[in-house]
Amino acid sequence: MTSPWTSNNGLIIRDLVPAADRRAWVARGHCPDRDLYSLFAEHARRHPHRQAVIDPAGALDYRSLDAWVRRIAGRLYDAGLDHRDIVAVRLPNGREAVAAELAVAALGAVALPCPAGPGTRDTLSLLRRSRARGAVLATPADLAPRSRLPDLRAVFAFGPCRPGVHSLSAPGPPLSPRPVDPEAPARILVSSGTESEPKMAAYSHNAMAGGRANYLRALHRRPGPMRNLLLVPLASSYGSCGTFVTLAALGGTLILQDSHDPATTWATLTRHRPTHLFAVPTLLRRLADHPARPDENADGLHALVSSCTTLAETTVTACRARFRRPVIAVYGSTDGVNCHTAATGLTPEAGTGRPDPAVAAIRILDDHDRELPPGRPGQICARGPMTPLSYVADPGLDARLRTSGGWVRTGDRGRLDHRGRLHLLGRLTHIIDRGGYSISPAQVEQELGTHPAVAEAVCVAVPDSELGQRLCACVRQVPGTRPLALAELTAYLEDHRGLERRKLPELLLHLTDMPFTPSGKICRRTLTELATARHRDQ
Repeated sequence: MTSPWTSNNGLIIRDLVPAADRRAWVARGHCPDRDLYSLFAEHARRHPHRQAVIDPAGALDYRSLDAWVRRIAGRLYDAGLDHRDIVAVRLPNGREAVAAELAVAALGAVALPCPAGPGTRDTLSLLRRSRARGAVLATPADLAPRSRLPDLRAVFAFGPCRPGVHSLSAPGPPLSPRPVDPEAPARILVSSGTESEPKMAAYSHNAMAGGRANYLRALHRRPGPMRNLLLVPLASSYGSCGTFVTLAALGGTLILQDSHDPATTWATLTRHRPTHLFAVPTLLRRLADHPARPDENADGLHALVSSCTTLAETTVTACRARFRRPVIAVYGSTDGVNCHTAATGLTPEAGTGRPDPAVAAIRILDDHDRELPPGRPGQICARGPMTPLSYVADPGLDARLRTSGGWVRTGDRGRLDHRGRLHLLGRLTHIIDRGGYSISPAQVEQELGTHPAVAEAVCVAVPDSELGQRLCACVRQVPGTRPLALAELTAYLEDHRGLERRKLPELLLHLTDMPFTPSGKICRRTLTELATARHRDQ
């Protein structure tokens, strides 16, 4: 992509990585230089009867999935969507979410997966700022205020639909896809991060099928295709290793389930024999602690893969004892950085592993973007085949989080040792990580502040042995108002403000006065100490 990509309704996405670097990665074989649907269709031609998706409804092979994908793409096209459109997909994990995203790729459009579940505030923000012209939704009624989305042209759903919503269940003429520029955007990854609104990073076909796929290839050194059981949302950054990577890039099998119940997962492991299990540390620990059954069998498993939050050594020990398989820790983010311990092993000396140039090279920079020598801590910055094009509809983020040479500033602090291994030292900015979900305290505080009985609100993280952190709302109420209960506040945030349930505070600390620093700012450190003392591991 030699010039900025522009959507049909005028949204511009620029590539902040020098074109010479992109060409060099293709020349080295790090990127396939083909669009994602073309890669998927080739797997369907070569292995038509291979299982593509397994979910609670059963198994779907590549030939059947491809036929379904092209029919869905035809429905999108007949409704007025085309290449250079952005199409949101807000569906729970399952074959429908997979087929919808592949259909967007077949159309030549850009997929914008949005987290499914209660609450619509983030989804409305994403559709508005991305100027999405289409949306595939599980519950179209969630987007009732369509007047706030002037660019939205068509809404789709599977199953019976109300007026104004296009059904994707009815058969339609299949689309004949055409090739797409491999350097054009293919998928927008979403992360709340430390921003008050979710941030969106645009990834090209080459970045998904190249850099992100190379990360998975490094986890699988045995003959045969990968069979990946994903216990994370497909719409998440971690879940992006599902549809476009496991299926389109690698031609493997994607295994999904509609429950995180350990018994269900053990039954899935036994029945479907995945080669890799992808989950956050909390779920891995629950699987390790679940009582063993005589009929359980994880012999097909090659490794467990953990990401999104710190992997405790006690969890590693428990998983190794229960599964008798390697546990691979991944350091990665929506912004385009990845490093894992598949090659170097999980030991204190190995840190998070050695950066893979086929995925992303890593540098440690100081506050002036000068590279630091081994052993010196600074900000972790990354650039490589998986690097996103740029942030969507937010030039301020590009200016703040990308260097002039296209390197991504991760906001994480770390160091490289003398053997080139990356050691993560924590966040440079404040963020709350609850079981792998990144929560922006600023957004929750902003919404709490709209409650008529709340004078001040600050959200802090309370350590938790199971989830890593829990969100505590520290609230000073308007004098004379009745003390609010936690359930009242969370109901207000969800029902009246549309905040996603995963972002709701789980703990509440009432204060008559906020603690301040000498400079007059509210002291978050003191609040964290107070909240931790009050709610330790509740």
